[in-house]
Amino acid sequence: MGKTKQLLPLSGRPLIAHCLDTVLTAGIRDIIVVLGHNGEEIAKVLSGMPVHIIFNELQNSEMADSARKGLSAVAPSSTGIIIYPSDYPLVKPETIMTLAREHNGFPDRIVIPVHGGKRGHPTLFPREAINELVQGATLRDIINRDAGRNRFVSVTDSGVLLDVDTKEDYLGIVRATNSAGGSLS
Repeated sequence: MGKTKQLLPLSGRPLIAHCLDTVLTAGIRDIIVVLGHNGEEIAKVLSGMPVHIIFNELQNSEMADSARKGLSAVAPSSTGIIIYPSDYPLVKPETIMTLAREHNGFPDRIVIPVHGGKRGHPTLFPREAINELVQGATLRDIINRDAGRNRFVSVTDSGVLLDVDTKEDYLGIVRATNSAGGSLS
């Protein structure tokens, strides 16, 4: 797309700022942001935000590699970890709160939002499951290893399906936001 997608503007702010606002509004306070090898520009945008930044210097790495890096900063008392890709800027705070509530009721389950019959993001992993990353598993491996530990939660939030992988995706999200009067709620 020619530009770091986390920095693409949406309603006058970078995509990643929308994601962090969602998490903060949902009441999450222990936030770790894992940035890639060229993440210095993103880190500047995050300056002053209540987040802990870690760099994943591995080129062409997968999401699991970044999650492994982030694990080093997770508080030992954390019972669950939300993996929230920063290219899903339209997720609503209520969805994050729903994932957290489900985790409180089912602390050993992987909580996955579903909208319109499709799995979305972010996903909440129990600490025990996410620790499998250390053994070399990918996030997909962890989810697929034992279907019985997955808890699919229906949400009305279409934002769990709307990511920015292409220029067309981005333009669609911009149009949707503009047609909603700039509101992301």
